[in-house]
Amino acid sequence: MKKAIATQSIQNYLKHIYELTEGGQPASTTDIARELNVKPASVTGMVQKLAAEKPALVGYQKHQGVTLTAAGKKAALEVIRHHRLLETWLVQTLGYSWDEVHEEAERLEHVISEDFESRIAAALGNPTRDPHGELIPTEDLKMPPDKSIPLSSLRPNQTGIIQRVNAQNADLLRHLDELGLVPKVCVEVVEYSSFDNNLTIKVGSKSLVLGSNITTKIFIKCG
Repeated sequence: MKKAIATQSIQNYLKHIYELTEGGQPASTTDIARELNVKPASVTGMVQKLAAEKPALVGYQKHQGVTLTAAGKKAALEVIRHHRLLETWLVQTLGYSWDEVHEEAERLEHVISEDFESRIAAALGNPTRDPHGELIPTEDLKMPPDKSIPLSSLRPNQTGIIQRVNAQNADLLRHLDELGLVPKVCVEVVEYSSFDNNLTIKVGSKSLVLGSNITTKIFIKCG
């Protein structure tokens, strides 16, 4: 039986710290405050509380940032699993579009039971990715490996399949949908501008010029 984390606030902190530290670097209290839209002093108080938990959920030293402990990472992955399964369920079962699901899943992720989570996963056929292509943590709370790379790193004549879109902004997701830039679509890079880092890509019969605000959020599987 998985141990539930006490409060929605703690779950949100752990989830955002996980996302900020995925690259291997500690998260600063400033970054956490920006992500959660709270004051840095509030973040300091919370991470000190999380560090004092038994077992500790984060490691924290002043001016050295915040990292998740093994217990904190497991708790974060539990919330992320809830969120991504819920997004998948909302799209596949209730007909939501991929730009509508984030806020709904944000509300529901904190309240569903482990039995409900298991039933959703089974009903959906135990999906490995959510509607945005993001990996869903496994039932034993491990994040599967992901070898996708940002579209921004591709250069002319390179091709690949869109694996995931790392974006939550509804307007951006609708825009990408209109452009046909969704998971499982093949893209080919035609031109690269070193002046502004814009890429000209080919999607089917269409040519698109994309800036880094978009190309850094689309992740590609090459080969």
